[in-house]
Amino acid sequence: MVSSASHGERIQSALHSDAAARSALVASWRRSAALHHLDPENRRGPGRISDSELRQARQRIEPLIRAAQASLDRLYLAVGGVGCCVLLADRDGIPVERRGASADDATFNEWGLWTGTLWSEDHEGTNGIGTCLVEQRALTIHRDQHYFSRNTLLSCTTAPIYDHEGRIAAALDVSSCRADLTEGFSSLIAVAVGDAARRIEAETFRLAFPNTRVLLAPTPDNSPSALIAVDADDLVVGATRQARAALGLTAERLARRIPAGDLLGCAASSETELHEAERAALQRALARVDGNVAAAARMLGISRATLHRKLNRLAISRAN
Repeated sequence: MVSSASHGERIQSALHSDAAARSALVASWRRSAALHHLDPENRRGPGRISDSELRQARQRIEPLIRAAQASLDRLYLAVGGVGCCVLLADRDGIPVERRGASADDATFNEWGLWTGTLWSEDHEGTNGIGTCLVEQRALTIHRDQHYFSRNTLLSCTTAPIYDHEGRIAAALDVSSCRADLTEGFSSLIAVAVGDAARRIEAETFRLAFPNTRVLLAPTPDNSPSALIAVDADDLVVGATRQARAALGLTAERLARRIPAGDLLGCAASSETELHEAERAALQRALARVDGNVAAAARMLGISRATLHRKLNRLAISRAN
């Protein structure tokens, strides 16, 4: 362990060098000192919000918390046995959900690895949750990379979580205060945290668009997180952050309700085939219900008016 004085001196030395221009870590230290006016040798424990404030914080992201449950459980099963706890923090850096072994509760609570603790960078300086939210990227803050001397026993690996509109919504963190947790093992934890964060994003997205088809958008790296939501009229009504970046989608463009075929490159290259496929699907639906348009519309998950428009456009006769 590095002593308080030597840790503080190391930070001050880095701040007076040109390292911030080359190092994201030193840039975070500089924010902690210059922007937030924090003393790295401050030994006061982390701040905590009240129980009522924690309830309000949980309510603000309740759908995301609900979507995260299975992924939090799965992640804890992977890392809990080696003395780690799992924290889900909101966009303000406040853990609102936690997984950990009861035998470690007293230790983790003392260190602030608990719900209701303030882990934003302006409160705790450089740390996994707070710095991840500021820089909006996955990272590990390992032991004496933390800004405060009192946090230099911690190793924190964190990934950002984005909501269904591509905005930063939360941070998923695995933390440990084990002395034998190596940087190499932290790298393995980082993979698990990143995978869990993407699963939470996908489930949050599906919950936000319950009556749509969720499709994987084509991306150069075949990212499983690039999802779009398509309504019953084959219009794109939502897209994850990865899909927006890959397809050049903005909020304004999505508001115009883009046809899925146009967005995915199907309409321009094979419009005739799409029409024939649509015609066949509608005729099959009508055949299964003896030509009953209302029943066919229910089967297809679209309104009766929409089905009538499609039938007219494709010149398909109907019984009623």
